[in-house]
Amino acid sequence: MADRTPDRLNTITGRFALVVVAIIVAVIVALQVSGARIGLFLALSLLPAVIACAVMRAHARDKTALKKSEHRVNLLLKEVEAHHQTERELKKAKEVAEAANLAKSRYLVSVSHEIRSPLNSIYGYSQLLERGLHVSPSDAAKVIRRSSEHLTNLVEGLLDISQVESGVLRISMDTVRLPALLDQIANMFRPQADAKGIAFHFERPEHLPDFVRTDQKRLRQILINLLSNAIKFTPRGSVTLRVQYRSQLAIMDVIDTGIGISQDDIQQIFEPFERGGNPDAHRQKGVGLGLSITHALVRILGGDLAVQSEPGKGSQFTVKLMLGQVATAQPDPSPAESLTGYEGKRRKVLVVDDDPAQTAVIRSLLEPLGFVVFDAPNGMRGFEIAVQERPDLVLLDISMPGQNGWDVCAQIRAELGPECRIVMVSANAHEFQQGRDGRAHHDLFLKKPVELDAILDAVSDLLSLQWVGAASEGGAHLSTVEDLPPLPSAAAEIRAEIERAAIIGHVRGVESAIRELEARFPEAAPHAARLHGQLDRFDLKMLLKTVRAFR
Repeated sequence: MADRTPDRLNTITGRFALVVVAIIVAVIVALQVSGARIGLFLALSLLPAVIACAVMRAHARDKTALKKSEHRVNLLLKEVEAHHQTERELKKAKEVAEAANLAKSRYLVSVSHEIRSPLNSIYGYSQLLERGLHVSPSDAAKVIRRSSEHLTNLVEGLLDISQVESGVLRISMDTVRLPALLDQIANMFRPQADAKGIAFHFERPEHLPDFVRTDQKRLRQILINLLSNAIKFTPRGSVTLRVQYRSQLAIMDVIDTGIGISQDDIQQIFEPFERGGNPDAHRQKGVGLGLSITHALVRILGGDLAVQSEPGKGSQFTVKLMLGQVATAQPDPSPAESLTGYEGKRRKVLVVDDDPAQTAVIRSLLEPLGFVVFDAPNGMRGFEIAVQERPDLVLLDISMPGQNGWDVCAQIRAELGPECRIVMVSANAHEFQQGRDGRAHHDLFLKKPVELDAILDAVSDLLSLQWVGAASEGGAHLSTVEDLPPLPSAAAEIRAEIERAAIIGHVRGVESAIRELEARFPEAAPHAARLHGQLDRFDLKMLLKTVRAFR
């Protein structure tokens, strides 16, 4: 209580009370001195107290007003600082946007160059052939094919970056002949190094596993990107590909004596469209996607990519990947050029595409193998032919005049049912849907440009065909499952789960889904037994083909 007394006296009421007490004390003293005129004295004494009270109240109001003014000033100062902060952030955002816009402009210029060079080759040789000039058709075809592959790789690189950023990049598990793959890549780059006047060295142990399990396309892409960069940025000296393998761990070093990379640029070079600050790097052709894609692919495959470099002395990129050894395996089969047909009844294929050139390619591929091929330039005509001819397989584009491919797909599925297989073949990669998940109307999605082998793979898988020709001599392209009873319709979701797990190489996921199929549907025991056998051999590609062929 005593601690709060000074605070209470410091209020207006407290001060007024002190003045009154002082006056009363003065009055008492005056009474003791003289008793005359006490009333007048008391009245006159109260007047100063009232005046003092008014003065103290005015002072208090002034003090309160001053505090409010100071508070408002502080608020205004904070608001001004906030505006300055916002201005600084806007300025920084503007600089970032301008830098991004400049990078985009540089990227578009680079992409334009990368696209125009192969297009010029395709355009030039096409005109020479068209005019009947003395050009070897075989040589022209090779140039056109290589240029087309370059364009495809450029587009695929951009798609890979997009898929990595969105988390939908698909990884497959192939049975890969590791020595043959490494020899092939070394032989691919040795002439390039010789042409540039630099030495190319390939070092690998004598004994490598004949077969390993990995995504062959992605492994090839990783090595090609690293070796291509090494040769590109090495004006003199040598480039070395060194491979080591132990305990199922592959260590692949790409070593060059090129321009090198500064420590400040080592992390930057893994960003899309970036080449660091070395002017010599910017003078080289390319769009700056290779290392970004390579870094992402190595991580997705569960590996590690490290780099050691010194400007002016060269660089060493080291890739570490787990490549599981396959003890006894056969290489993944692919349709051979000498295929002559397939076993069983003649199958009908409908191609719906508004581009006659695309239709002509499919017709030229399938008709010599014994397929009856129909074609339609738009969705409406395609649906009419489908109802009339009832094809076994439909190859359907998405972007067409009138109805788009998705609408036509739904109509064909409703009319012909699941017996008609539907493959979406489109350049609309952003609309990719795997299919065969129990919900989609289509069975498979192929992105243009499509390799002819991929089309034959799709036809074989979906129609459960046995090829006739050289391909069938090395092993059936797809073991027939027509002897198995159809799966219950309720098992479609589990079948789709097995397919999804096999595509990404998730062995435990495949095994779990097969066991679930076996437990929920006892009649699917033969199907599960076949899948278990393929899983035991770690043959995920054949397992994938088998599960897609289940009726």
